[in-house]
Amino acid sequence: MSGLIDRIQDRTATSDERLRVLDVEGEETDDVLDALATDTRRAVYRTLFERPRTASEIADAVDTSVQNVHYHVSNLEAAGLVEPVDSRYSEKGNEMTVYGPASDPLVIVGNEEVRPRVQRTLTDVVGGIGLLGVAALLVQWGAERVARPSIGGSGAGPASPNATIGEPGSLAWVVFDVVEPGVLFFFLCLAVAALAALALDR
Repeated sequence: MSGLIDRIQDRTATSDERLRVLDVEGEETDDVLDALATDTRRAVYRTLFERPRTASEIADAVDTSVQNVHYHVSNLEAAGLVEPVDSRYSEKGNEMTVYGPASDPLVIVGNEEVRPRVQRTLTDVVGGIGLLGVAALLVQWGAERVARPSIGGSGAGPASPNATIGEPGSLAWVVFDVVEPGVLFFFLCLAVAALAALALDR
């Protein structure tokens, strides 16, 4: 389960993506849909969600030429789907632009009047999940540094991956050796938020 915590930490640390909400009737939406009309362009766009890449890295990932990638990236950039996120130097000393997605999530709604409400709600949800992810990391860090040594008695922490806490089947064993405190905290908070939202809807 530590893989999930690592993924949350990596995403929180590196993500500079923004929420984007479009209405189906808007001119901006037409530009986005036109930009995603070809298979190659969609493949270029998808590959940038795996990780930001240079044009040559994109070309390798989608099996096309660098010139073709530049053409598709410029169209995606004009539609506001892709943006330069960094630059790096090749072995020959040439500066290369690193591209990444400009927004995540991208949402298209059918009614222009509900667009601001959807955007506000999604911004709250995305922001809340981000904060919850950071809080889960802090809980995990605190549990590893404070609670684990006091429960285990030996001070065994993350440097001792084979160390077990408590008897198998005990609550301490489940929390520390099966689920992990940060993951447990994250999903318990999500469950509480979901129950609260259901209660408010009634």
